[in-house]
Amino acid sequence: MLRIQGLYAIADAEVLAARGMGLREFGEEMLGGGVRLLQYRNKRGTELEMMRDAEVLREVFAGSGATLIMNDRADLAVLAGFDGVHVGQGDLSPEDARRVVGAERVVGISTHTVEEVRAADASGADYVAIGPVFRTGTKADAAPVVGLEGVTAARGLTGKPLVAIGGITLGNARSVVDAGADAVAVISALVGGGGGSGKMARDFLARLR
Repeated sequence: MLRIQGLYAIADAEVLAARGMGLREFGEEMLGGGVRLLQYRNKRGTELEMMRDAEVLREVFAGSGATLIMNDRADLAVLAGFDGVHVGQGDLSPEDARRVVGAERVVGISTHTVEEVRAADASGADYVAIGPVFRTGTKADAAPVVGLEGVTAARGLTGKPLVAIGGITLGNARSVVDAGADAVAVISALVGGGGGSGKMARDFLARLR
């Protein structure tokens, strides 16, 4: 069973491009910073682009024991040799995703409401993500913020690993874990920070330890 704890890094293709950072560079920074759980997210890329990016991440993290998760695309997770898939409310259900990726890969699901958390808990998902916890600018169609109280409520509704996402920074990450999350998913705060992305990853891991 995958152990989800601490920092869950997300390599978002649009965010990286906007900040002028290459995927390989970001992956190497995350590896050097101690990240061992990373999701690749590309909402607008072609399948070819996504497969090429996936190969880059596989090369970077080869032999590290890291878990690589593909956002949305269960089929590409299998083709890319990734360790799992993360689906949203408008994507495949956890059960359908499981049929695609098989029993050995990880399936995670995003939730935004109490009802969705309950459904996720009853589903075949391996972990549940709740958010956005705080305001975020990395997702145009982001749901209303749930706040720390939303994290605590979700914690009370599921015994599965709980990942909090949305507007999480080094300054508020500890409060999110204290509210009940097992891990925090971070995008923007890992890119372009003072001292580099690897240092930011190390700082997050130290703060969450």
